[in-house]
Amino acid sequence: MKTIRRHGELFTLFLFSFLFFFIFKYGPLYGVIIAFKDFRVVDGVWGSAWVGLQHFQELFQNSDFYRLLKNTLLLNFYLLLFAFPAPIVLALLLNEVRSRYFQRFIQTTMYLPHFVSWVIMSGLIIYFLSPTTGVVGDIVGWFGGEPVFYMGKKEYFRSIVVFSAILKDLGWGSIIYFAALSGINPELQESAIIDGANRWQRIIKINIPSIMPTVAIMFILSLGGFLSANFEQIINMLNPVTYETGDVIDTYVYRVGLQQFQYSYTAAIGLFKSLVGLLLILGANLTVRKLSRGESGLW
Repeated sequence: MKTIRRHGELFTLFLFSFLFFFIFKYGPLYGVIIAFKDFRVVDGVWGSAWVGLQHFQELFQNSDFYRLLKNTLLLNFYLLLFAFPAPIVLALLLNEVRSRYFQRFIQTTMYLPHFVSWVIMSGLIIYFLSPTTGVVGDIVGWFGGEPVFYMGKKEYFRSIVVFSAILKDLGWGSIIYFAALSGINPELQESAIIDGANRWQRIIKINIPSIMPTVAIMFILSLGGFLSANFEQIINMLNPVTYETGDVIDTYVYRVGLQQFQYSYTAAIGLFKSLVGLLLILGANLTVRKLSRGESGLW
């Protein structure tokens, strides 16, 4: 009690955070039991009949499930491969800019797309990629090529999703890495300059190793949502022509759960995703701790 009285302000701030997570995150967890029930709204959660693992069996026997799983894994793998390192590279480049005014201008410009909704962003991308009114089609035409309806080609869909994700969140994602770079001891840089290290050597030997704990934590957190895609982004870009390569688990859950009212079935899908995400986080954290000899990781 003495500790609470001594640090009352801090415990008060913690109380609001605790209540938020307890009410909105942990409280609704009881509803996950509908994944094991034949949920009917009129019967309620507890009044619905138990069906055990029936919905999970339906999920794994569904011929569409493996196509959805493949699309989700491939799309998230490409995002991890290209979109995850992009903010790191941008932060490293901005850190080397000596003009503070130019640095702030670039930062502000790169942050702006993050505050644009995916409805507007997707509309702009579809407009720019249009074969009749799009800028990309005009550029292709200037070089003698034939404009292509990119949004109507299933083979281009994943590339468009990855590119648009980088374009929208590149600047925003670089904030945390730029902050980590700002916290590097300047004496390290000064010592390296005295020893004759050039700018590239300082980036490789000082900057990158210094932000690796931050990179490791962000990587672990990103793996937690590996079976989740940016629903707002994909649902606004997806069309029946691109279902084969662009239809992911989240868009399937939206169609089946909200439009066809199969709540128990989609709850089973959500529970499956959560378990896989938990295993990925545990595995990634264990791997990072072993590679860093216990110096990095979430716990």
